[in-house]
Amino acid sequence: MLLHGGLSSSASLRRTIGRRLSTNYRVSAFDRRGHGRTADTDEPFHYDAMARETIAFLEWLDRPAHLIGHSDGAIIGLLVAMQRPELVGRLVAVGANTSPEGLEPMEPFSTVGPMFDEWAADFATRSPDGLAHARVVAEKTIRLFQSEPHLTADQLGSIDVATLVMAGDDDSTRLEDTIALYRAIPEAQLAIVPGASHAVLKEYPRESTALIQRFLRGPVPPATLSPIRRQSSASR
Repeated sequence: MLLHGGLSSSASLRRTIGRRLSTNYRVSAFDRRGHGRTADTDEPFHYDAMARETIAFLEWLDRPAHLIGHSDGAIIGLLVAMQRPELVGRLVAVGANTSPEGLEPMEPFSTVGPMFDEWAADFATRSPDGLAHARVVAEKTIRLFQSEPHLTADQLGSIDVATLVMAGDDDSTRLEDTIALYRAIPEAQLAIVPGASHAVLKEYPRESTALIQRFLRGPVPPATLSPIRRQSSASR
C-alpha cells in the first residue's frame, strides 16, 4: 500500500514506483483527507488522525499489507506499525523525520508567489474543494510540519515490523535524524541513495523500486557475510 506525502496525492507514487511494483504485487493507495480527490474538513491536520485513516483503509482491505510511505506517508506508516502491527507486513519509510527539528533549515513553503500558484492549479485539477481551498490546505500543512511529529526512540523501539529506512543523501530530513530513526527501530535496514533529494522516488524510480523489492523479498534479518550490528541476531 502506497502512502503519499504532504501537499501531494496517491497519483504521485502510483506514477513512479507503483507502476513498477505492480508487476509483482497487488498495489493499493488512497488520497488522505484534503489531498488528491478526497475532500477536506474543517479539522486541522494531525499525523495521528492520518494514521487512523490508514488503519481504516487497511481494515477495509481485510488483510495485512506492506506499507511504502514517502515523507508524511512514511511518518504515518511508522505510526500504523506502532499501533496496529498485525495489519503491516513490512514497512518502507522514505524521507521520514522524527520531529520538526529533524528537518534541514530551508525556506518555508509560501502561500504567495508563482510556486504556490503552480501547486494550487495542480491541486484544483483533483480536489473536489476546488482552487479556492488550496491555500487552506497549504496553511494546515505548514502548521503540521512546524509542530509534528514527535517520535521518541522508545516509541520507535517498540516497532516489531521489518522496516527499511530510506532517504536521499541530500534529503530535506537531516541525515542525522534518518540514522537515528534507523538505529531506533529493531532490525531496521538503511538505504541512502546517492545524488538524490527528498524527491528520490521521482528522481530514481527504477533504483528505488529495486531497493524496495529487494527488502520486501529478502530475509529478516538479512544474511550478510560479516554481520556486526546484526551479529547477535545472526547467531540465533
